[in-house]
Amino acid sequence: MSTAEDASGRQSPPPGPGSSSVYVRLISLAWPIVGINVLAVLALAVDTAMCGRLPDSETALTGLGFATQIVFLLMVGMIGLTVGTVATMARAHGAGERQRVDHVLHQSVQLAVLLGLVVAVAGNVVARPLLALLGAEGESLEAGAAYLRPLLLGSVFTYLNVLYAAACRAVGNTRFPLGVAVVQNLLNVLFNYGLILGHYGLPQLGVEGAAIGTVASQAIAACLMVSELRRGALPQLRARVRPAPLDRALVRDLVQVGAPAALDMVVINATFLSIVGMLGRLDPLAVAAHGVGLRIQALAFVPGMSIAQATGAMVGKSLGAGDSAEARRVVRASMVLCVLSMAVLGMCVIGMAEAIVSVFEIPVASKLSQLSVVWMKILGYGLPIVGLYIALVGMLQGSGDTRTSLKINLLGTGLQIPLSWLLGFPLGFGAAGVWIGLPLSAVLKAVLALRVWRKGTWARVGARIDTARLDEERPET
Repeated sequence: MSTAEDASGRQSPPPGPGSSSVYVRLISLAWPIVGINVLAVLALAVDTAMCGRLPDSETALTGLGFATQIVFLLMVGMIGLTVGTVATMARAHGAGERQRVDHVLHQSVQLAVLLGLVVAVAGNVVARPLLALLGAEGESLEAGAAYLRPLLLGSVFTYLNVLYAAACRAVGNTRFPLGVAVVQNLLNVLFNYGLILGHYGLPQLGVEGAAIGTVASQAIAACLMVSELRRGALPQLRARVRPAPLDRALVRDLVQVGAPAALDMVVINATFLSIVGMLGRLDPLAVAAHGVGLRIQALAFVPGMSIAQATGAMVGKSLGAGDSAEARRVVRASMVLCVLSMAVLGMCVIGMAEAIVSVFEIPVASKLSQLSVVWMKILGYGLPIVGLYIALVGMLQGSGDTRTSLKINLLGTGLQIPLSWLLGFPLGFGAAGVWIGLPLSAVLKAVLALRVWRKGTWARVGARIDTARLDEERPET
C-alpha cells in the first residue's frame, strides 16, 4: 500500500513492525547484500585468475597484490561517506520524509563525484611512491602502477556504484542493486577476458587491461543505475543529475557520522599491517599462510557483514520513525542471525581446513600447509564472537553512533597488537600466538558493544541527529 504524501513532500511512515517478522524482514533485506558482497570478492578473483594466465604471471600477480592494498586504502573516505549516507537516509525514510531522502541522495552523489575526482588526480600522483613504500620494486612496481592508473582514473564510477547500492539499502530495497551488480560482473568477465588476454581481436594489455575492463563495466553499471532510478525503478528514490550547491549543514552531518567510520577502517588496516609485520619477523611462510587465510576470511565474513549492513538500514529507519523498541528488536534478531551464520561457517572452516588448503594447490605435508590450517582453525573458532561484534557495529552505524564504534575498535586494537606480540614472541607461541590475538580482541570488542546496546545510548544518539531540515531546491523536471 502506498504511503500518503503532503504538499511538502512528507509521507506517512512506512508500515509498522506488525506486517511481518523482524527476522523475515532482516533476512529479506540481507540476502541480496550477501550476493552483492560475494560478487565484489569474485570480481577481484576474476582479475587475479586471468592475470595468472599471463606469460609473466608471477610479476603480474605481485603487482596486482600491491595495487589492491592501495585501492582498499583509498576507499576509506568513500566508506565513511556511505555509512553517513545510509544512516541519514534511513532515518529520513523511517520518518516518511521523501523530500529529505532525495536531498540526501543528491548531495551524497555530488560528494562521491568530488571524492572520486580527488582520488583520480591525487591517487595517480602518489601511486608509485605508495607502491614503493609497500615494498614493490622493479617489474612488480611497474605492473602495479599499470593496474592502478586506469583504475584510479575511474574512481568516480566505482564510488557511484557503491553509493547508489547503499542508498537503495537505506530505503529497504537490495534486490535492484543486486541485479545491477550481476550485470556489472558479467561485463567485467567479458571485458577482462578480451583486454587481459587479447581475445575478440583486442590488444593483450595484461594487468592494465584488467583495470580498463573493470572501469568500463563499472561505468556501464553506474549509467544503468542512474537511468533506471530516473525512470522510476524504485519509487522511494529519485536520481537527479543536475548540479546543486552543497548543503553545508548536511555535509557536516555526514562527516559527523562518516568520519569515525572511515577512521575505523584506517585502524583495521593498521592492525592488518602490524600483524603481517610480526609474522614476517617470525617466518615468511607465515605471511603466505596469512594471505591464504585472508581469502577465506573475506568470504566467511560476508554473511555477518551483510546482515550488519541490513541492520544499520533497519535501525536507522526505526529510529527515524521514533520506534526505538523496533530498533532493539532488529538488533536482537541481527545478533542471533550473525552468531548462528558465522558459527556454522566457523564449523565448516574448522572441519574442512585441510581440504580448503588443498584448493590452493599447497602440498599437504608442507610447512605452508600446516601454518595455513592452523590459521584457518583459529579463524573458525573466532567467527561466532566476531559475528556478534559485527552485528553490534551495524547497530551503531545505523544509529549514527560511529564515535562509540571507533572507541571500541581502538580499545580492541590496543589489546590485540600487544597481545599478539606477547603470545607470538616472549611466550613463544609463534605465528599461532599472533593469530590468536584476533578472536581474543573480538571478545573484548563484543563485550564493550553489548554494554552499549544494553545501556541504550546508541538510540538516543540516533534520535538527536537532525532529519527535519528539508531541501528548498526546485525539483528537476
